[in-house]
Amino acid sequence: MTNSFYDKIKLLQKMIDESSSIVFFGGAGVSTESGIPDFRSVDGLYNQKFDYPPEQMLSHTFYVNKPEEFFKFYKDKMLALDIKPNQAHKKLAELEAKGKLSCVITQNIDGLHQAAGSKKVYELHGSVHRNYCEKCHKFFDAIYIKNSTGIPLCNACGGRIKPDVVLYEEGLDNNIISGAINMIDKADMLIIGGTSLVVYPAASLVRYFRGKNLVLINRDKTDMDNNADLVIHEKIGETLSQIRI
Repeated sequence: MTNSFYDKIKLLQKMIDESSSIVFFGGAGVSTESGIPDFRSVDGLYNQKFDYPPEQMLSHTFYVNKPEEFFKFYKDKMLALDIKPNQAHKKLAELEAKGKLSCVITQNIDGLHQAAGSKKVYELHGSVHRNYCEKCHKFFDAIYIKNSTGIPLCNACGGRIKPDVVLYEEGLDNNIISGAINMIDKADMLIIGGTSLVVYPAASLVRYFRGKNLVLINRDKTDMDNNADLVIHEKIGETLSQIRI
C-alpha cells in the first residue's frame, strides 16, 4: 500500500471518530472479498458466458416463462451458502455494536452483514434466505431451495416457491426504501462502498445525504467520485480493517 493510502486511512479514521450517526451504503464489491462474484467487473457474471444473458435470467419475465432455467442459474450462481463474512462485514458490525454506525443499506442479497452480526440492515434487493410459497405463503430457507430438484415446490400445498429477491422488472419494497432514505437523511457520515452506483433506483438514494462527510470506497472510479469528501480506490475489506474503534 502507498503512503497516500495510509494518509487516506488517517483521514477516514478521523471522520469516523468525529461521527456519531454513520450510514453504510454497499454493493456487490463488499462481498467479492468473501468469494461472491460481482456483476460488472472483468471477471463478473455479466462477462461470463451463459445460454442467456444474466440480466435476462434474473428478470421477472424469465422467472415466469422459464422457471427451470431460472432456478438452474439461481441455485448455481446466487446461492453461495458456504461463503463467510469478510473484514468489511465484520468491521461494520463492530461499528454498529459500538454505537457509531446507525445502519447498513445493502444492494446485496447474500445475508453476510447479518451473519457478521449487523442488526439494522436494509436489504434493498431482498435476501436469498427468505423464500415463500406463491400459493400458501409458507416460509422456506435457502437450504431448502438449494437442495430442491428443478423448480422448488412447497411441501405443504405444492405451490412454486419464489425467492424474496427483487428481480429485474420488479419494484423495490417501498417501506425499505423510505426507511433507508430516512436513515441517510439523518446521518452525519455516509460511507459508500463496493458499488459502481449505476443500479437504479438504489443508487439514487445517496442524494438524500445532507451530513458532513461523504466517503466513497471502491476499486474503480464512479460518477460520484467528484462529489465525495474522501475517495479510496482500494478493496473495501482491506480498507475498513485498518480502522480502530
